Amino acid sequence: MIPTPVVLGLDFGGTKIAVAVGDLSGRRLGGTTIDSRAESGGAEQSLARGLAAAHDLLAEVAPGQELAGVGAATLGIPYDDHVELAPTFPGWDELPFGQLVRDAFPGVPVRLATDVKAAAAAELRWGALADCDPGLYVNLGTGLAIAIVAGGTVITGAHGASGEIGYNLRSAGDVYVDMDERTILEHVVSGQALETTGSARLGQPVTAADVFTMARTQPDAAVLTDEFVRELAMHLANLAIAVDPVRIVVGGGLVRSWDQIEAGLRRALDAAVPFPPELSVARFPTEAPLIGALALGVEAAGVVLGTEAFA
Repeated sequence: MIPTPVVLGLDFGGTKIAVAVGDLSGRRLGGTTIDSRAESGGAEQSLARGLAAAHDLLAEVAPGQELAGVGAATLGIPYDDHVELAPTFPGWDELPFGQLVRDAFPGVPVRLATDVKAAAAAELRWGALADCDPGLYVNLGTGLAIAIVAGGTVITGAHGASGEIGYNLRSAGDVYVDMDERTILEHVVSGQALETTGSARLGQPVTAADVFTMARTQPDAAVLTDEFVRELAMHLANLAIAVDPVRIVVGGGLVRSWDQIEAGLRRALDAAVPFPPELSVARFPTEAPLIGALALGVEAAGVVLGTEAFA
């Protein structure tokens, strides 16, 4: 029996690296996750550990099988020789990201994408954005970004940077001020921002998840989460006014606290948007970038994906 080809999906995030092997339909055959900052060595060592984990997984679940395509999703905007707009992971922007991935799998076709756009593509094809035209995908993770889907595709923008709302102006006082001289939105509304602010204002080291947990019983933490949700809601409402989406879906690690986030977003959308959109958690709330990366791997292999439910 001739071994069937497989594809590989890699999702390089701010706190974890997820890897999956799939068949040519995108069905997952196995996966693993490692901490992206678990060891010293910085960004280069983190990428190397992720690639090593991918080789180990291939040897475990698909020994002797041809690797037909690789899809790699990452925070920031990936190119062969560097990564743009990846401030939450020091040194990541200096990596020849695409080239290092290609070098790790010689002769195998590779496709690259931002993690958020890969996630939006997965939700558009198999998830909560199916048949939404237009729709918005919001990623609440270590950083903050959105993706716009319209006409059956994810809008990339002229430089691949559409949806990078982490750089949004926060008030009229920010107009005419260079980015490095103002507080951009991602410095206030993101998992990393909430961790930093929470640790400073609550007087102890906390994660973003800790802050939401503490907010249930501690007024100081509740103030922080209210500020977080209120500012996110303002920008989301403005986006909905501009795009007029059918639905907004939210993914990323912070959706674990969705019961504390949803009401504020829903209230803002209903109050401000002429035609308030639907609002829901993504079908793949924490795995959409990896699923999107697997889809990229299938496409790199030259296979046209179907729209049947993802297994």
